[in-house]
Amino acid sequence: MPTVFVSCGEPSGDLYAGALASQLSALDPSVRVTGFGGERLAAAGASLVGDYHGLAVTGLVEALRVLPQSFAMYRRLVRAAREQRPDVFVAIDFPDFNFRLAAAIRRLGVPIVYYIPPQVWAWRSGRMQTLKTLADRILVIFPFEPDIYREAGTPATFVGHPLVELASATATREEFLRAVDLDPGRPVVALLPGSRANEIREILPTVLEALPRISAKVPGVQFLLARAPGLADSLLAPLASSAAPVTVVVGRSDDVLNSATAVITASGTATVQAAIHECPMVIVYRVAPLSWAIGRRFVHVDTFGMVNLVAGSRVAAELIQDGFTPDSVAAETVRLLTDVPAREAMIGALRDVRARLGGHGASRRAAEAVLEVAYAGKKTEAGR
Repeated sequence: MPTVFVSCGEPSGDLYAGALASQLSALDPSVRVTGFGGERLAAAGASLVGDYHGLAVTGLVEALRVLPQSFAMYRRLVRAAREQRPDVFVAIDFPDFNFRLAAAIRRLGVPIVYYIPPQVWAWRSGRMQTLKTLADRILVIFPFEPDIYREAGTPATFVGHPLVELASATATREEFLRAVDLDPGRPVVALLPGSRANEIREILPTVLEALPRISAKVPGVQFLLARAPGLADSLLAPLASSAAPVTVVVGRSDDVLNSATAVITASGTATVQAAIHECPMVIVYRVAPLSWAIGRRFVHVDTFGMVNLVAGSRVAAELIQDGFTPDSVAAETVRLLTDVPAREAMIGALRDVRARLGGHGASRRAAEAVLEVAYAGKKTEAGR
């Protein structure tokens, strides 16, 4: 019975971890999955040693605030790995935590698979060398990544993006909008302000300020916010004073994106999710000023949105830091709602992005690679 120890530290990683765990069980019903994650990983049958809630933040300054909790979780997971002696450790994204954890678990003689490694091609490229010495297998989800790793002498396998099969709506646009008391005959702007507490604090108030400006230019427009599960109610308190009404839906971001005419989304995985639904988007982001001042020096790309990186051009507008204002958000959103040629051009570009992400089966291909490493480890152990 192989034991797979998994570590993911935020909602998108938990989504991928859950899909991976499900495929591991489908390929080998005897497999035991354990580790660090959230609701999705647990729902897939994993036994959680720790829960990531409260540790998922973005920005250097923000990360300092959760250091004590991070170190406590790190020690708990290393202790669990020492007791369980897993056949393979799978790190999923979350590099600042997972690099340290993987190094400690590797010292126990456990092979390492890094699934969805950090974006070393975008910033802090020195981490490529760390990955080279740390991981036995590297599984990537963007089509341009294997060439980058190959040039650095670090083989990586493209398995495809798991969202291609995971990002599916559960209802038609008309069914869903009627169920949430919105009019399918009127335009809908989706709001995806992030899944981490610090993201929402930085992003939501500015987005809400933009809404009446959008309404003034597009009469009848409706606003629909996709709330990430597990968020504290206090984070959405600004909605109470919003000048435009906003309907809130919990945990149904795919239905929201499938039903939206356009979306204002935090930079990150949600941009890929929106691309899969061919939903025209405005990408926004802001971190604490000190985090931006420090982190900007380590960035090696001139675009941030994942959808733009995959496309190889600026398909969607990016309003980052000082460029993220109520007026700029409103102007870009109104353009997508009223400029038909611009809207059609973006939809065509998003369709191309989706095609580049690979077909269905990414999670299964990743699970097959993980089990190969686990079985090899068991053979090595048996031969000693």
